[in-house]
Amino acid sequence: MKNEFDIVIVGAGISGSTLAERFASVFRKRVLLIEKRNHIGGNCYDFLNEAGVLVPKYGPHFFHTNDEKVWNYVNSFSDWIPYEHRVLSSVDEKLVPVPVNITTVNELLGINLGTENEMEVWLSKNVERFDNPKNSEESALARIGEYLYEKMFKNYTKKQWDMWPSELDPEVMDRIPVRKNFDDRYFTDKYQAMPKDGYTKLFERMINNKNIEVRLNSDWDDVKNHPIVYEKLFFTGPIDQFFHYKFGEKLQYRSLRFEFETLDMEYFQRTAQINYPSLDVPYTRITEPKHATGQKCSKTTIIKEYSTWTGEPYYPVPTSRNKELYLKYKKEAESLEREGIYFVGRLANYKYFNMDQAFRNALDLFERINQ
Repeated sequence: MKNEFDIVIVGAGISGSTLAERFASVFRKRVLLIEKRNHIGGNCYDFLNEAGVLVPKYGPHFFHTNDEKVWNYVNSFSDWIPYEHRVLSSVDEKLVPVPVNITTVNELLGINLGTENEMEVWLSKNVERFDNPKNSEESALARIGEYLYEKMFKNYTKKQWDMWPSELDPEVMDRIPVRKNFDDRYFTDKYQAMPKDGYTKLFERMINNKNIEVRLNSDWDDVKNHPIVYEKLFFTGPIDQFFHYKFGEKLQYRSLRFEFETLDMEYFQRTAQINYPSLDVPYTRITEPKHATGQKCSKTTIIKEYSTWTGEPYYPVPTSRNKELYLKYKKEAESLEREGIYFVGRLANYKYFNMDQAFRNALDLFERINQ
């Protein structure tokens, strides 16, 4: 029958593509991969624009990991070029490194710290004591102190989340590292790289298998009304959407809006990402993909990023209300596993994943149910 499959997967991003590849390659299962957008790759999708610049449609993704298993897996589908991500923040007409390091403090305060010990002393004099921070403001004050918090993170967080750090759980600021040396890399993972031909090509290779059928422009709510026979179903979309919001209010997500500008110059800015924490600037950051992709091109494209409540769901909003609501849906989801229905990925887990974590989440689920 046309609609008989072993495996049905909703969503062709990292999680869905990984599961499709594993089931089709390892067990020769017949897989139906359903995607509501007109392309595969989820938010990692990239393409060549009219100027020939490789750009990410949904904002840049920088791959980094210490996970040998994930690194070996993604290398099965692409060659990789080394890239270490560096971020600058525009503060008081200066561009200073993020994460906070010795250079950040020296340039903003006009002092001359030179060693890790001197940085530790400076921090000890400026941080505030919170044994157990209750929110992101307390987390930031406990790690970098009031001056750097006010200059670099308080307003940036407000722009990004439409909430003050004091309204958010500590995990938002906990994710921001602090360096006591001159290391200006945003990540310190063993493997930091970009796929040589872009992310879309990587996903195309992953699902290039005769056992995988891909249906684009297909929403699950529409498809499920037509009889599809399957053994297992994997859902990677918003978990509350699957259950038709049965517990009332929706889980909250922050979304992003992008403005693309192609410029007749080789490069526009010093690094791939510059943050703009000032409330006087409407966007949160400007990214320039060419710094990361290593592409040689006479023109460049920059992306201005605006945080918004409308649009595709990007970031789960870490508040106690959302966590409590998610736990109700999680309980419902777990009860469906005995029926062969599984929830996987960032939206289904209502949890922010780095790219390597998303790959690992899908690989772990595959192994768990096939032991």
